[in-house]
Amino acid sequence: MSLLDVLKSAVNAPETEMAAEGVANIRERLRVSVSEAIKQCPFSRWEISGKMSHLLGVEVSKFQLDSWTAESKEGHRIPAEYLPAFCIVTGDHGPLRMMAETAGLFALPGPDALRAEIQRLDEQERKIKEEKRKRRLFLQEIEGKDGNKL
Repeated sequence: MSLLDVLKSAVNAPETEMAAEGVANIRERLRVSVSEAIKQCPFSRWEISGKMSHLLGVEVSKFQLDSWTAESKEGHRIPAEYLPAFCIVTGDHGPLRMMAETAGLFALPGPDALRAEIQRLDEQERKIKEEKRKRRLFLQEIEGKDGNKL
């Protein structure tokens, strides 16, 4: 889904739908997202677990990866604190992006985030210029009515 699609659905979703029970339960979507990232990754599960272990400084086994993605392993989920390392190793930010979007946030890669920040600053600058213009007009109006300058 594009960012525009996500924003449209968030704006158009009725409040009752957003408050629906279980709407933020992402267990299955996260499992599928992690599975897809592993399938698309050029590394084997052994390599992924080894690289994650290195990044995290804790042992992550191939068997843990298997249990996090198995439909039959109901109680086994990837810990949130492991997700950044997983995404770095696989090169797939889908699991983190899906979690952010569920919370109403949007995750952007570095350059895109900087572009968004520059755009936000441009918008602030336009608003400030408009406020300054309004105040100048008001000042001119005040000075014109009283004949005095402040």
